[in-house]
Amino acid sequence: MSAPGPADVLADVIVVAAGASRRMDGIDKMLVPIAGRPMLAWTLEALAASPVVGRMVVVASAGNIAEISGAPWLPALVTRVVVGGDRRQGSVSAGVDALGQGQAAADAAERVILVHDGARPLVSATLIESVARAVELHGAAIPVMPVAETVKRVADELVAETVDRSDLVTAQTPQGVRAGLLARAYELYPPDGPETWTDEAALLEACRIPVHVVPGDPSNLKVTQPADLRRVEAMLPRSTMTRVGIGHDSHPFGPGEPLALGGIVIDGAPRLFGHSDGDVVLHALADALLGAAGLGDLGRLFPADSRTPRGIPSAELLAEVRDRVAAAGWRPASADLTIVAARPRLGGHLDSMRDAIAALLRLDPEAVNVKASSGNLDGSEGAGRGISALAVATVAVAS
Repeated sequence: MSAPGPADVLADVIVVAAGASRRMDGIDKMLVPIAGRPMLAWTLEALAASPVVGRMVVVASAGNIAEISGAPWLPALVTRVVVGGDRRQGSVSAGVDALGQGQAAADAAERVILVHDGARPLVSATLIESVARAVELHGAAIPVMPVAETVKRVADELVAETVDRSDLVTAQTPQGVRAGLLARAYELYPPDGPETWTDEAALLEACRIPVHVVPGDPSNLKVTQPADLRRVEAMLPRSTMTRVGIGHDSHPFGPGEPLALGGIVIDGAPRLFGHSDGDVVLHALADALLGAAGLGDLGRLFPADSRTPRGIPSAELLAEVRDRVAAAGWRPASADLTIVAARPRLGGHLDSMRDAIAALLRLDPEAVNVKASSGNLDGSEGAGRGISALAVATVAVAS
């Protein structure tokens, strides 16, 4: 039998984020900032980037439910945020229940469930896929790392013996199991029973369910104490510190004037038709920023209906987008904009647009570039019937 490829495995993920953070000097590690974003945001983003991950459920402490549920950085793959239990097994069980809702009975037993620690933000797509594929083949799997140091057994503050480490490993997450096997384990040892399991593999072992092992990843660190936060931040790929988004918008000319474009008003020029003031430059820029931050698009935030005031200045829309990007842990870093319009002539207005946009984004003017093209008589813009704009924006992790 050939090994399944990435497209053959789609796993449901339970992210355990309900711990008490007892070794963090009173810090709630799930929401503590790392490079400007909550640690849990990095963990969920890493999981959502894997092509084998389908739905995700976050199991959080009761005190964090509201903040996590409404967080702008929550990936779209997260279907529910639920309250965890006093022990890990209770939290995992709550996640299983949340995943089971709406699941067809015929598919339930075969689906792959991965359980991952919210405190492991550096998990790689390669490791996630490796565990998911092993579960598909073997029924249950965990990633492990060999013990590199000499291991001593200690009694009464004295070394009692040296332990042979040749067959010892440390376990990581995500740990995976088919839902049907986990259900069988729960029948033997209910999550609310007297036994306490430190991880999912321990429960499966007690039920004599074979657990396959795959090579772990030394970068897959678990944050357990404050010093770990600095280690994780230092190991974040530099590519995760900045992102690029692209936005495009076009509007035909409508009745009346003046023209709102690039954050300024051009008197004597016809206005653009639209539900707002029609500023295609700011609309394209807003979409680029939202795309870079993974926050959807402008139409979803401000639909062209009664929920958005008619004629609203686009500068207000862009300011709201800027604030949402900031709430997600990002900040605008640069913007490059191209306006295509046969009319009016824009050469004398480009510097004013640059300065207005820089002020809206709270950037130095040097970080914003605005240029214009006549359209070369091509399309509606070149024929003078409308204006379009293309924006490329970068965002950086907020400091």
